[in-house]
Amino acid sequence: MTQARIIDGKQVAADLRDSVAARTAQLSYKPGLAVVLVGEDPASSVYVRSKDRAANAAGIAARTIRLPATTTQPELLAVVHGLNADDSVDGILVQLPLPAHIESRPVLEAIDPAKDVDGFHPVNVGRLHEGRPTLVPCTPLGVMKLLAATGVNLRGARALVLGRSAIVGKPMAALLTAADATVTIAHSRTRDLPAECRRAEILVAAVGRAEMVRADWVAPGAVVIDVGINRLPDGRLVGDVAYDECAAVAGAITPVPGGVGPMTIACLLENTLLAAEARRR
Repeated sequence: MTQARIIDGKQVAADLRDSVAARTAQLSYKPGLAVVLVGEDPASSVYVRSKDRAANAAGIAARTIRLPATTTQPELLAVVHGLNADDSVDGILVQLPLPAHIESRPVLEAIDPAKDVDGFHPVNVGRLHEGRPTLVPCTPLGVMKLLAATGVNLRGARALVLGRSAIVGKPMAALLTAADATVTIAHSRTRDLPAECRRAEILVAAVGRAEMVRADWVAPGAVVIDVGINRLPDGRLVGDVAYDECAAVAGAITPVPGGVGPMTIACLLENTLLAAEARRR
């Protein structure tokens, strides 16, 4: 039986989208967001459509540039450079993953850091780790907003990030560190991983393995944030956390779906607004 408080990402995201829409309505211009989609990956196509709808509802002028899967790296780079030069575009997002023949790093590094609403450019990564104001990756930023919504005090709290990707794990650790948490990054090579997780008051799972985190990995009363989303053979979507059993131990927990996922798009909208405001100061 579920005992933990359910952290409602849908509601927190809706509140953030409403806030962005209210702030956008006060502007004398419409912030512009350009999303570049290469190929016809079904999951990416659905996600991009959701971004377009959410952006337009928030008063952001969104457009999607759809390129065939046969697009070459030089062709994609030319599109990015064109968007960098387009003054009507405040935010640029190249949807990942890219087709196998295109290396993502040069493409992400080609985006103007001032328009990098995904927060993946090395300039923005460096600023984040220095604790300077910057555009922050949307998913870790969304996790921070969910933690704020729980009212948990991060200062001095023991936090563990399970996963060390450049997209979630590393920026997540940087944000928690900036909030004065005591942070551990754990991964597949960590010795006695369950014991490390049990020491955490805040556990952020972002490892990409279905239901890897079990109840005996979670400290009683811990806040558990599940970033993972995995599709099982029977079609069900589950996170990296075994939800039912961990919810009986945790103090607060995010569901999958309906937890971190909605926050990613909401934070993308906020990043686009922030980028637009910064460019017009």
